[in-house]
Amino acid sequence: MHANNVCHFAIHADDVERAKSFYQCVFGWRFEEWGPPDFYLIKTGNDESPGILGALQKRTEPLGTGFSGYECSISVEDIRKTEAIIVECGGAIHVKPVEIPTVGVLVKFADTEGNVACAIQYFSKI
Repeated sequence: MHANNVCHFAIHADDVERAKSFYQCVFGWRFEEWGPPDFYLIKTGNDESPGILGALQKRTEPLGTGFSGYECSISVEDIRKTEAIIVECGGAIHVKPVEIPTVGVLVKFADTEGNVACAIQYFSKI
């Protein structure tokens, strides 16, 4: 089995514009509108050192009741196989595989400690 890399992260925000300004100011990240309202792609690097791709998105549940922190996605070769292994190894599936148009197929899961992350099989790997 080969290692799978963290390939994406998502920041959930009550005030997307305020969060965008913060990350631009502190880290120099660039933002590009993409998809639904209040959703931006985050470019953390430059041409020489591209960094990791991220997303800034509107929080869907009030802070304290929903997700807080960064949600990471891990790139995998086979999403169905990964889904089965997550369960076999003691994790739990929170969101069954869902297609993100033009991107890939994603599954959201919890590890054995209740930490939530995503695994994604990009269409370029299908």
